[in-house]
Amino acid sequence: MDITFEKNKDEISLQLSKLTRIKDRISKGGGQKKIDKQHAKGKLTARERINFLLDDDTPQLEIGHLAGYEMYEEHGGCPAGGVVVVIGYVSDVQCIVVANDATVKAGAWFPITGKKNLRAQEISIENRLPIIYLVDSAGVYLPMQDEIFPDKEHFGRIFRNNAVMSSMGISQIAAVMGSCVAGGAYLPIMSDEALIVKGTGSIYLAGPYLVKAAIGEDVDNETLGGAKTHSEISGVTDYQLENDEACLDKIRDIMDKLSITDPDQYIRKKSKKPAINPQDILGYIPEKRTVPYNTAQLLECIVDEGSLTFYKEDYGRTIHCAYARIDGWPVGIVMNNREVIKTSSREMQIGGVIYSDSADKATRFILNCNQKKVPLVFFHDVTGFMVGTRSEHGGIIKDGAKMVNAVANSTVPKFSVVMGNSYGAGNYAMCGKAYDPRLIVAWPTAKIAVMGGAQAAKVLAQIQISSAKKKGEEYSEADEIKLVDSIKDRYDSQTTPYYAAARLWVDAIIDPRETRQVLSEALKMSAKAPIPKFNPGVIQT
Repeated sequence: MDITFEKNKDEISLQLSKLTRIKDRISKGGGQKKIDKQHAKGKLTARERINFLLDDDTPQLEIGHLAGYEMYEEHGGCPAGGVVVVIGYVSDVQCIVVANDATVKAGAWFPITGKKNLRAQEISIENRLPIIYLVDSAGVYLPMQDEIFPDKEHFGRIFRNNAVMSSMGISQIAAVMGSCVAGGAYLPIMSDEALIVKGTGSIYLAGPYLVKAAIGEDVDNETLGGAKTHSEISGVTDYQLENDEACLDKIRDIMDKLSITDPDQYIRKKSKKPAINPQDILGYIPEKRTVPYNTAQLLECIVDEGSLTFYKEDYGRTIHCAYARIDGWPVGIVMNNREVIKTSSREMQIGGVIYSDSADKATRFILNCNQKKVPLVFFHDVTGFMVGTRSEHGGIIKDGAKMVNAVANSTVPKFSVVMGNSYGAGNYAMCGKAYDPRLIVAWPTAKIAVMGGAQAAKVLAQIQISSAKKKGEEYSEADEIKLVDSIKDRYDSQTTPYYAAARLWVDAIIDPRETRQVLSEALKMSAKAPIPKFNPGVIQT
């Protein structure tokens, strides 16, 4: 028995248990009482609707499960951002399902709700995936209306996207299964087809109370905007159904009639199992994050056996670049190497840091993948670019800029897996959220920040102590240690994958053992969208 392997496995298993507990709690939405209330109205919950709709025994990935985690506590919280988003299959068609969770503030829109909905539409647009909206929302959460209503990336952007997606030929189906109020009423009607459930579904720009206040008219909910009104009088909806189950069955029927071409942009070959069982990946992730390790070993648990071809293997060794296949799909892999490396040109290179030669190698590889139309997968465990006199004189800024330029202008589908650290400009060069990855996921071991907590604490403490001394204040050694520790604790809490997932800096926190399947499904969804012509901009090689 390899003791280190088992210790590594035990440590990350504990972290995965914590993740499961948090996800289970979030999945209950507004709590059992709210769920019971939903059932008493004859309605399924958001998650029950999605489970009913999706094909049995098919892969699915929830996007933003931890959105809003430990945010908005003063407002009672917003589990999963008040909306459930899943990439899955309906009538054998890969698509995105977006379902308002009416157990969370009646499905009202918090700022994170809007951000999550926009992320779902972004994935749909980039990959030409059909999108299904299961609407059950009271509209904008009024106490925070200034943070969700007027700006470019707020509520109104969703309807703008509805129009743009329609012009792109992306199928949009909306089912009104509860309230659909005010501006939110535009979403189902700007979709291709709209369904409504009798007795529970309603659509109107202004509800009965507001109508009474505005024009003095007394009207009930059903007469104003119920299923009969919009299916038989206004013609706003296309189908009226007796209950949630019938509505979801009708969506499956509509999806079954879609005419979708299958023009894969890259050739998938027969899948081969990885050389190492994916279940063993947990044993290769170090228990202590400061311990050096060979990240390339993890690839043998993810890629098809015998498919790895390393590019410039003996040059720029703090980054691995390799061609491979994942479940038959072709990929170009850019991965930080966390080994401590000795080379003929240097006594030592520090693993996890990007040097000039590593940046140069990665830039050339990214250009090659774009030339060949090979999708890119980035695996992060990076502390940033190398600093110091020698690196600055060697042009690290210029070489780093070349790599960032290549990533920014890359037109092939890009995907990111944050395995460990993702710090500073290293996050940018390795295709962090700002660089438009089609999907970005994190392992429980991930950390995302400008720099590590220990380094940040020392820098911030030095600034604070220096400022205090200028004012004549004195700090004892014990005071300095206490200050550094307090800053580090605060900073560390903001670098966790949970903090990142709550704010949708990553789409999901996944079990490392699921990485191969998640990437395979992501590659499959991206294969349908056309790849724009690549123009790398100014890259001086």
